Amino acid sequence: MAYFYMCDRANLFMKENKFYTHSSFFIPIIYILVLGVFYNENTKETKVLNREQTDEWKGWMQLVILIYHISGASTFLPVYMHIRVLVAAYLFQTGYGHFSYFWIKGDFGIHRVCQVLFRLNFLVVVLCIVMDRPYQFYYFVPLVTVWFMVIYVTLALWPQIIQKKANGNCFWHFGLLLKLGFLLLFICFLAYSQGAFEKIFSLWPLSKCFELKGNVYEWWFRWRLDRYVVFHGMLFAFIYLALQKRQILSEGKGEPLFSNKISNFLLFISVVSFLTYSIWASSCKNKAECNELHPSVSVVQILAFILIRNIPGYARSVYSSFFAWFGKISLELFICQYHIWLAADTRGILVLIPGNPMLNIIVSTFIFVCVAHEISQITNDLAQIIIPKDNSSLLKRLACIAAFFCGLLILSSIQDKSKH
Repeated sequence: MAYFYMCDRANLFMKENKFYTHSSFFIPIIYILVLGVFYNENTKETKVLNREQTDEWKGWMQLVILIYHISGASTFLPVYMHIRVLVAAYLFQTGYGHFSYFWIKGDFGIHRVCQVLFRLNFLVVVLCIVMDRPYQFYYFVPLVTVWFMVIYVTLALWPQIIQKKANGNCFWHFGLLLKLGFLLLFICFLAYSQGAFEKIFSLWPLSKCFELKGNVYEWWFRWRLDRYVVFHGMLFAFIYLALQKRQILSEGKGEPLFSNKISNFLLFISVVSFLTYSIWASSCKNKAECNELHPSVSVVQILAFILIRNIPGYARSVYSSFFAWFGKISLELFICQYHIWLAADTRGILVLIPGNPMLNIIVSTFIFVCVAHEISQITNDLAQIIIPKDNSSLLKRLACIAAFFCGLLILSSIQDKSKH
């Protein structure tokens, strides 16, 4: 944390502005793509979206997003639209992964919830205190935290329907689809009722978490931009696991997912959909109009990628260990970049070695990745210590943590009133 503070608060190091050029974005992309393809290994299992594959997916997406941020590529609309799909894909994985866990394991215990919330929020909470930044400043963490709680509440509420209980029974499957249908209606209601959304998140203490610059508009914008994709991830997980249970899919090593005819047809449709979206995104002229369509069409690109990556048996059998390594620390990379790589709260680039941009980026990137890796390890270790499996011990610790945060919220409220 001392290094974070020195880099972005103590004025010890210089910062420089970002200047976007096509070469500053696309050349690093090509470079990491070559490295990713070079370092490949066989997967332990050949199921759709197996663990190695999802880590790989997170990894290459995170590296592309990092290059996007440091090159200032947000000013180039076609790149911006494609990056929006990558952010949506992260949220899709959130819906897919957590739904799959709850559906298969049926574990709705408080220990699981606390483990996930701790791993998502530990670093951000510490940074909010040390760097004096609002929680909403690190927008992606509030986003995945809220969506995790939405998934949990949706599936944990009566009736709790899990794979073991359903056991192929259409009645229970229909019940779960009904739950998902109500979730979709709730999402639509909030998406088209800004007033209701703002009233909910302007209530204390939620307002202390989700306000930025005195209002929740930024949170509304971020949430609304990818409002359907977590639902899409949950629905995809349900359909995939139902097909898997009925042994409709061929997930053996080297086997195509479906029969040759169906596999070839789906691959053709996927490639066409993938290219069509890219052409549309590349022809965008108005960011506001394209953002309005994004929530409905981003899932097309995501599903196309999943099918292209998983239908051929040989594609499911290998993964990039290079990308997978970065995927395991993707959350820490996303958060740490704010202060020890980009600096100036993402508006500039950290300069550790003045006068030599290439050497500076190599050194700062190496330190940045090492720090992110260590924080990931520390977070995982602390999660095992701070979140015990024994419920009585866990509840006592939760009470202490709640008291600590209540104190912080009260102090923050007093400070805000004194400013006014």
